[in-house]
Amino acid sequence: MFKKLWKRFVKYRIAYLFILPTAIGMMLLHVVPIFQGIYMSFLDLNQFTLNQYLGAPFIGLRNFYDILINGNSPIRLGLVEATRNTIIYTAVVTFGTLFIGLIVALMVNREFKGKGLVRTLFLFPWVVPTYVTGILWGFMWQKEVGIINILLKDVFHILPTKPFWLIGPNTLWAIIIPTIWRYWPFTMLLLLAGLQQIPEELYEAADIDGASSWRKFWMITWPLLRPVWAISILFGLIYNVYGFNIVIMMFGFGAGFPGEWGDILMTNIFRNAFMQWNFGMGAAISVLLMITMIIIVNIWFYYYRRAEEIRG
Repeated sequence: MFKKLWKRFVKYRIAYLFILPTAIGMMLLHVVPIFQGIYMSFLDLNQFTLNQYLGAPFIGLRNFYDILINGNSPIRLGLVEATRNTIIYTAVVTFGTLFIGLIVALMVNREFKGKGLVRTLFLFPWVVPTYVTGILWGFMWQKEVGIINILLKDVFHILPTKPFWLIGPNTLWAIIIPTIWRYWPFTMLLLLAGLQQIPEELYEAADIDGASSWRKFWMITWPLLRPVWAISILFGLIYNVYGFNIVIMMFGFGAGFPGEWGDILMTNIFRNAFMQWNFGMGAAISVLLMITMIIIVNIWFYYYRRAEEIRG
């Protein structure tokens, strides 16, 4: 085995030398911090031991015990709420962006006057930085002076009163809607590229057979877009679980937090690690989240490959 590896290295040594700087950079930027974070999760690293850094007292699995088992731990209670919100947030945002992106992609895939301009305008939310999106929508959700409540109550008279959006159960929707607004253009671009690769002859044959628009979508468009929407769902799950900028900026970058109904895992980790200086606990939560996402991604890949094999 080692002889084969050595022969392979000798044969492609120039290629390996070219990728060596990148490999070293990846090690320094990704692999080393990951292992350092895992080690920190076993330490009592807080504001009192921060000067010792990686030399802080080793406490084994106590951080994980407080997170997963200790019912008296206030961190565990907050983490349960953040996990619940993250699951809802991730599911709604992922499939919401897919649904809106698909509808718009089908619309702009048609021929009409000004199509290029419309496509460009649709990209505007995606061009806006996420931290600007958080600040912008934070103002828009204000109870008395926010444009959302003004439109819903004073202009269109949809609501009888102006509700609180940044406090209480509405908070989760107040972070879901801006996130969908921010990311659906990217999904639209992916799906539009996929639509343009579908042969027109398939639709012409379906027209000859008398297939309806829905039938053509369900039997031709949706199956042939499978690689695109499957990857879009995977990216959405990863990006949204690790969502941070929009939420943290909407609530003042540490000056305030969304509370029970808006706190998600990343803001929870940020608060425990950087606001309360409990870096060991923050690292432990991050490790658990990383393990969970690795499992989810591998399950997704398993079923995706299996479905592709059955389909093939």
